[in-house]
Amino acid sequence: MIFNHRHFLELKSFTSQEIYYILNTAQKMKYLLTSNRKKSPELKGKTVATLFYDESSRSKISYELAAQYLSADLISLTTKRQFSRGESLRDIGRTIDQMGADIIVLRHPLAGGPNHLAKYVSASVINAGDGENENPTQALIDLLSIYEIKKNFEGLKVAIIGDVKHNRVARSNIWALTKLGAEVSVAGPPTLLPYELESFGIKVYHSITEAIIDADVILTLKVQTERQENNLIPSKNEYIKLFKLDSNRLKYAKPDVIVMHPGPINRGIEISSDVIDGKSSLIDRQEINGVAVRMAVFHLLSKSGVNFYEATH
Repeated sequence: MIFNHRHFLELKSFTSQEIYYILNTAQKMKYLLTSNRKKSPELKGKTVATLFYDESSRSKISYELAAQYLSADLISLTTKRQFSRGESLRDIGRTIDQMGADIIVLRHPLAGGPNHLAKYVSASVINAGDGENENPTQALIDLLSIYEIKKNFEGLKVAIIGDVKHNRVARSNIWALTKLGAEVSVAGPPTLLPYELESFGIKVYHSITEAIIDADVILTLKVQTERQENNLIPSKNEYIKLFKLDSNRLKYAKPDVIVMHPGPINRGIEISSDVIDGKSSLIDRQEINGVAVRMAVFHLLSKSGVNFYEATH
């Protein structure tokens, strides 16, 4: 198969065949990561720039490790102070482009920021999260973790629990999982669920127990403290009482259920420690898969238009 995307912006723009292709490429990269030969000359002579408008040390480290394992040079911009002089995203991006960046990884607070930047630069642009829109590589991390255990998505029952409305990872996962044939349900307070979900065939519950009955996969989401401050949830204790995933509730899912969380986790709020550290949890696996997925995306963008066999042999 030939990968013909110049940018990596939204999972909803990819076909199911392309998503499987990315996952299979990520598995090859994971093999590299876990072998004795940890570093590849794949991106030697190329430059990756990470441009983060908000703090996210975990994601940024993952991208930069992925670039380094592929032998790329790095330009790293993170702190808000670096963006506080009023320079537009377009101008900052073009400056980085003129410095010779081949790939720009952008996290931006506004939906559509990466799409906007992609219009003005010759470098490939990767969306590392844009407002409440999408976070395609984080969703691919979740998909890879599921794929490694379940081997397929068709007919899987996937429950997403928590603040779906404000969570870009949930949005990307919903697009991809439904495209791949999974049955997706969501549960959370009514104020934290998008009103349009049911029109996409998503089952909506306001009880975690109903949502996870016979679930194959449970994805819990971080609840931001500002949701309580904005009266979107009654209180932290009320949320815990109604929506925390614990071992007692987990019994309603299938015996071989897998549990994930995109992080960072509020232990004891979205999910209990016994579940995080239990046999159903894939949370540790998600961390190494994060580097593998981002290596795969770097690889595919750098070889866009080239057959995978030709690019790696």
